Amino acid sequence: MLHMKKAIVFGERDDISGTTVSTCLKAAGVEIVYEDTACFV
Repeated sequence: MLHMKKAIVFGERDDISGTTVSTCLKAAGVEIVYEDTACFV
């Protein structure tokens, strides 16, 4: 279902990082276009 899709990933430093989300999406066959982890205060 997600195979061959593209994604922009934003993560949060104190919760789930962008790297973690990207790893899961890559395993599902998604191409990561942009990844960032930020601190939202």
